[in-house]
Amino acid sequence: MDFNAIKKAAEAYKPDMVKFLRDMIAIPSESCQEEGVVKRIAQELTKLGYDKVEFDGLGNVIGWMGSGDKIIAIDSHIDTVGIGNRDNWEKDPYEGYETDDIIYGRGGSDQEGGMASAAYGVKIMKDLNLIPDGYKMMVVGSVQEEDCDGMCWQYIYNVDKIVPEFVISTEPTDGGIYRGHRGRMEIRVDVHGVSCHGSAPERGDNAIYKMADILQEVRALNENPADDTVEIKGLVKMLDPKYNPEHYEDARFLGRGTCTTSQIFYTSPSRCAVADSCASSIDRRMTAGETWDSCLQEIRDLPAVKKYGDDVKVSMYMYDRPAWTGEVYETECYFPTWINKESAAHVQALIDAHHALWGDKRLAADAKANSTREGRPLTDKWTFSTNGVSIQGRYGIPCVGFGPGAESQAHAPNEITWKQDLVTCAALYAAVPGLYKAENKTDDVCQFRAGKTDNNIQ
Repeated sequence: MDFNAIKKAAEAYKPDMVKFLRDMIAIPSESCQEEGVVKRIAQELTKLGYDKVEFDGLGNVIGWMGSGDKIIAIDSHIDTVGIGNRDNWEKDPYEGYETDDIIYGRGGSDQEGGMASAAYGVKIMKDLNLIPDGYKMMVVGSVQEEDCDGMCWQYIYNVDKIVPEFVISTEPTDGGIYRGHRGRMEIRVDVHGVSCHGSAPERGDNAIYKMADILQEVRALNENPADDTVEIKGLVKMLDPKYNPEHYEDARFLGRGTCTTSQIFYTSPSRCAVADSCASSIDRRMTAGETWDSCLQEIRDLPAVKKYGDDVKVSMYMYDRPAWTGEVYETECYFPTWINKESAAHVQALIDAHHALWGDKRLAADAKANSTREGRPLTDKWTFSTNGVSIQGRYGIPCVGFGPGAESQAHAPNEITWKQDLVTCAALYAAVPGLYKAENKTDDVCQFRAGKTDNNIQ
């Protein structure tokens, strides 16, 4: 394989990738509103000579290159979060600007930059005849990831009936190759109360006060140590072999689990009344050794939850928002933890490609980026979660990450990504299929994979 030719081709396509990315950024594409951007992507893939470009029923845009039976997929979710407070942005987040080094705007790092690199990485494969015999490439612009990670791939797996040999996620990795991440789930706590006139609150039963007690204990669950000085042992306990004997080492790799209150709701007859219900949402990040039911049980076992008995209900959210096509794929808001072995064949293909193209260290995007990448291991894990929660977490399809941008830019105002990252990633994607050693593939690529729930969810 001529690695210099790959690098030269990726560099030559840099202006095209930059223009494509800026075009995507200019089209607002929050979850369930991606129609404009997926059609722009389809236009670009068609221009690049993909053999087939299509939309599935959920609205994922899929480009195909090659004619083999085995599939290597490259996934980029192309929906974004909103912009939040516009005053926090220095420039228009949907127009922004570019310098010699960076591109500014919502979606650059999270995660439309990955789509630009993937589209052109596969174009380079076609130009240089790098798709191995028996394989074809699948480039996915997936929808609704920000709303419900992995639901798009639940649809691809269960409805489209597509099962790749492995998947490269283009989520931002800050120059690293990522082989797993924590899972997460969305928990709801509902508290019942009884309203009365606010002039005599003792006649009622204030649901907000009950919830206040519970939320203090949710905070303690996240912040407390795990020793005998506290009644509520903190989630840090899962890093200790005493509490997590089978998976504490994996938990130390991924990082501890966390929980935080993310939303709160109430009902009350008026501002002059006692609240008769209160509900809260808990964002729960799960490390190795934690399960969906253990996380629910932890909340049910909090002293305040037990104190208020049948007036408290702890449950998991469901997701059923219609896609831009109108299609609904209902699923639970549970997103399993996963880790690949570093020795797995698909992970090694990316490591070998990086070593051949760019060396054994993370490549700095520019001088500023170098300060955040220098000294970090090339092979690592994400802090947030990705579509890998379904690809590998639910279905065991080998998944690995390498993508332009940085996690620190995700969901932040003044989001940027780096032009050099687009080049670096496109070149690596182009090299990976030819370096993948299928004969080294084993059935035990997972170092850790959380189980599914006992719900009838596909």
